[in-house]
Amino acid sequence: MANQLNTSIAQNKDQQKRYKEQVKAQIDKIDARIDEFRAKVDQVEAEGKLQYNNLLEEMMTKRDAAQRKFESLQNASESAWDDLQKGFESAWQELDQSFQKALQNF
Repeated sequence: MANQLNTSIAQNKDQQKRYKEQVKAQIDKIDARIDEFRAKVDQVEAEGKLQYNNLLEEMMTKRDAAQRKFESLQNASESAWDDLQKGFESAWQELDQSFQKALQNF
C-alpha cells in the first residue's frame, strides 16, 4: 500500500514537472510573438500607433498576470496545485484572446 502511494506521488510530480515545462515553453513562445507584434507596431504611422500601443500594453499586462500565476504554480503544494493550475489556465486564455484580438486589428 505504501509503495503504491509513493509511486502515485512520484507520477504526479512527473506530471507537474512536464506541465511546468510546457507552460514555460508557451510563455517563451508568447514573448516572441509579442516582440514580433511590437516590431510591427514600430512600423505603423503615428495615428495608428496609439491604438496598437494600447493593444500591446493590454497583452503585456495579461502576459505578466500569466507569468505571476505560473510562478505561483511552480511553488504550489500538492493541495493547491489544481486551483493554481486552473487560475493559470484562465490567465493564459485571457492572454491568448488578447493576442488574437490584436492580430485581428493589425
